[in-house]
Amino acid sequence: MSTVRICADLHLEHENMARKRGFTSAEEHDEYIVSKWNSVVKKQDITYVLGDITMEKTSGYRYLDRLNGIIRIIGGNHDMLRHCHELLKHVESIGGMVKYKDIFLTHAPIHTRELLYRIPYNIHGHIHEYNVETHGLFGKWFKRKDKRYICVSMEQIDYTPKTIGELIPNWDDADFRNKFKYKLAKRRK
Repeated sequence: MSTVRICADLHLEHENMARKRGFTSAEEHDEYIVSKWNSVVKKQDITYVLGDITMEKTSGYRYLDRLNGIIRIIGGNHDMLRHCHELLKHVESIGGMVKYKDIFLTHAPIHTRELLYRIPYNIHGHIHEYNVETHGLFGKWFKRKDKRYICVSMEQIDYTPKTIGELIPNWDDADFRNKFKYKLAKRRK
C-alpha cells in the first residue's frame, strides 16, 4: 500500500533560495532535499509537490529522477507552462488544484471563503517561512496563525514530505473528519 505525502517549493538549482535557506550552494541544498525525501518516501508512495520545482528553468528536473516514489505536481508561480512537456518526462502528472481527502492542495493559499463552506483546510506552499494569519475584527486587533492553512514549503517541514496525518493530527480518524463535514454542511444551508 502506498503512502501519500505532500511538500512544496523545492526550488531546485536556485542559488539564491539555497543561500536564504542557510546552505552554501544550490548543489548542497538540492542534495539535502534528495536525502531527506528518500529517507521517508518509498518506491510505491505518492508525493504531491505543490509548486515551484525550480526557478523557471528545466535543468533542475534531473533531481526529480533521483527522488523515490510517484510525483504529482501542482503548478506554482515559478513553474512555466512552456516547460510542462519536459517536466512530464520526470513526473506522473501536473495539475492546478487538487481536492484530496476533503482538503484543497494548492500552490498559493486559497481565499478564506472557500474554508467557510467547502473545505476545512488548505495545504499549500508559496509563502515559504511565513504563515497565513487571522486578524481581529470590529476594532479588536490581534494577529495569529490561521490553523486552517497549512504551509508545506520545504523550510517549514524540515525538507521532508509529510502525510496529512502528520500535518493534521487525527485526520485519519473518520469521526474527526465527519465533524468538519457536518459543520460545513450546516453553513451551506
